[in-house]
Amino acid sequence: MTTGRDQPVEGRFDGSTHRFPVRVYFEDTDLSGVVYHANYLRFMERARSDMLRLAGVDQRAAHEAGDGAYAVASLTIRYAAPARLDDALIVETEVTEVRAASVSIHQRVMRGDILLAEADVVAALVAPSGRPRRQPGAWIDRFNSLLAKKDQTP
Repeated sequence: MTTGRDQPVEGRFDGSTHRFPVRVYFEDTDLSGVVYHANYLRFMERARSDMLRLAGVDQRAAHEAGDGAYAVASLTIRYAAPARLDDALIVETEVTEVRAASVSIHQRVMRGDILLAEADVVAALVAPSGRPRRQPGAWIDRFNSLLAKKDQTP
């Protein structure tokens, strides 16, 4: 049995922005000693999954019920500066648009105030058949409430 102290690291919402801490380990780096480019996507995926869970989107239950799962439909990434071994990073995640079957998300990987990488992701809910499917109303409502919080931030 795990106790509260033994739980995985979680992110948190700061207004409409989800903040997820990541530590750079040796396995994340390449021969030059910086984070391998594809590992930024792994950091972002973990942060997105955590953001969805904390927002009340139960992906596992939806998948197990045969309702479908999110799939990345589009992703654009820009690298700005390298992360290195033992760096403490924050992945910031914000919902930017909600559609019937998809959600657009902007993510930034930061080391303090320094932008390391940023991405725009469209995650589409797809049925087990692979066809797009309308997101549950409760999920859309939660995403819209995050967008409303973002619009209220000065």
